Amino acid sequence: MMAVHLNINLNYIDGIGKVIIVSVQKNVNTSRPLDVLGKALNSQVLIKLKGGREFRGVLESFDMHMNLVLNDAEELENGESSRRLGVVLIRGDNIVYISPG
Repeated sequence: MMAVHLNINLNYIDGIGKVIIVSVQKNVNTSRPLDVLGKALNSQVLIKLKGGREFRGVLESFDMHMNLVLNDAEELENGESSRRLGVVLIRGDNIVYISPG
């Protein structure tokens, strides 16, 4: 959601008279994807990959390509843990989405 602030001022300008000045200010979320991902460090995340595979684990680190290292990772099938993997590296190129887990 974006908030918009409308400012209306009535000013007097010599030679012109009364002038209404209207300005619009938008509050836009300027967070970058990697900044948001940085806030998720050491938290549990859910990762969906191309092909439909899903993993859940604690986000240990990431790089500018969104390659991820997960601790205590597990593979999910139908939302349930199917096998425990421990520490895994997921290539960012394969990621469809990352969600708080």
